[in-house]
Order: sequence, then C-alpha cells, then structure tokens
Amino acid sequence: MMEALQKFATHYNYFVTIFLMVAGLYIVIARGNMIKKLVGLSLFQTSVYLLYLSPGKIVGGTAPIYDGAYQVYANPLPHVLMLTAIVVGVATIALGLALAVRINEAYGTVEEDEIFSKDGEI
Repeated sequence: MMEALQKFATHYNYFVTIFLMVAGLYIVIARGNMIKKLVGLSLFQTSVYLLYLSPGKIVGGTAPIYDGAYQVYANPLPHVLMLTAIVVGVATIALGLALAVRINEAYGTVEEDEIFSKDGEI
C-alpha cells in the first residue's frame, strides 16, 4: 500500500493530466451548449500542455549551454512547442467565442438542439 502511495506521489502530475483530459473530452462530447464546449476544449488543451511539459522537466538539469561544470542538460524544445500551442489555443478559443456570439445573434441561443430545431433538421 505504501509503495502504491509513493508511486502516486511521484507521478501525481500524470494523474492530474489524465483527469483534465477526460473531463475536457466529456464536456466537449456530452454538452449541447457551445460555451460549455469551449470551456471543455480549453480544459483539454491545458491537459495537453501538462502532458508535454511534465517529462520535459529534468531535476538538476541546466540550460543546454555547454559548460564543463554541468553534466545534465534539460531540453527546451517541449517548452518552446507549448508556447506555440498556447498561442494557437488562445486564438482557437477566441474564434470559437466569436462564432458563438454570431450564432447567438442569428438564432437567439447557443444550445445545439434549439439551433437544429429552428433550422428544421430535427
């Protein structure tokens, strides 16, 4: 029991990542409200950031500048990729919110069921 608890304590960030990923995916799939879907998408994106950044951290690692005093270096590539992903994520959420506002103006709601019924598809 103590060994399992120790393993959980050392890898808690992966459990948090999996929880955020599942919660975000559930919200995107299960909800009909477009704003809630965007919140779920944001949660899912956050979990992906954590997924990439967690293994990129090396305890005792320094910046990859060659120096004879250091033996362990950390790779900065995951951090650079996640900065790019954050910018893309913010742009995606902003576009989604702009589309939700426009859909609300056109249909008077952001609920998918009501929009489909007003469109005559259901």
